[in-house]
Amino acid sequence: MTVTPIRELKFDQLVVKVYEDNAALGQAAAEFAADILAEAIAELGTANAIIATGNSQLSFLKMIRDKPDVNWPAVTLFHMDEYLNLPPGHSAGFSNFLHKHLMNHVPVERFFPVPGHPSDIEAACRGYELLLRAHPADLCCLGIGENGHLAFNEPEVADFDDPVWMKVVTLNAKSRQQQVGEGHYASLDEVPEQALSLTIPALRAADRMLCIVPESRKAQAVYDTLFGPITTDCPGSILRKSSHALLLLEQDSAAKIL
Repeated sequence: MTVTPIRELKFDQLVVKVYEDNAALGQAAAEFAADILAEAIAELGTANAIIATGNSQLSFLKMIRDKPDVNWPAVTLFHMDEYLNLPPGHSAGFSNFLHKHLMNHVPVERFFPVPGHPSDIEAACRGYELLLRAHPADLCCLGIGENGHLAFNEPEVADFDDPVWMKVVTLNAKSRQQQVGEGHYASLDEVPEQALSLTIPALRAADRMLCIVPESRKAQAVYDTLFGPITTDCPGSILRKSSHALLLLEQDSAAKIL
């Protein structure tokens, strides 16, 4: 059953749909994602998707893995970022997160994890970029961080015209504290200070973007994304120049814009 938004808005080129609650948001996002993947598979025989991690994506991931009509063996999955040198098997690792909440439940046959322990960081970044360019993304499912980041493109390091598709980033304190607040670490000292992240041009290169943003803790970032200037001070603001993007909210995350 198709979920109907309670409000539809548009900010510059960005269409925004607001849903009743997180469950409805997750279901709507899963429906959009399933349709985009099905269209790509019907046309090309395969689909390529970049999937975000984080607690804000849990409702969507549960809904998409429970949809029986997704032809998962035809889907190649990428993700966006990974901490550098996190202990192997750590539960906060983003590859582990995707296995736990998606790939352990569906028959995905091709997944390219972002390397968290590269012996040559530059080679790892260029290698992942080449993989993405060889498998152009039909879909990018992403969120917005509490400080407005996309993937781990923090305000201090984001570049809307970045010449590379993956790079090393230094995480700011707010992003690291967000990981503590989500329960992935017991204290700020445990959160790694660096990660590999897809850049904003890499994310925007996908044919379609679904930005999935629930929860009241994201309300200020949503407001800044939609009403502030388009600037790397709030990396999410670039979505307003992305006509192929769709921003999906629910009443809590949309509280400051309604």
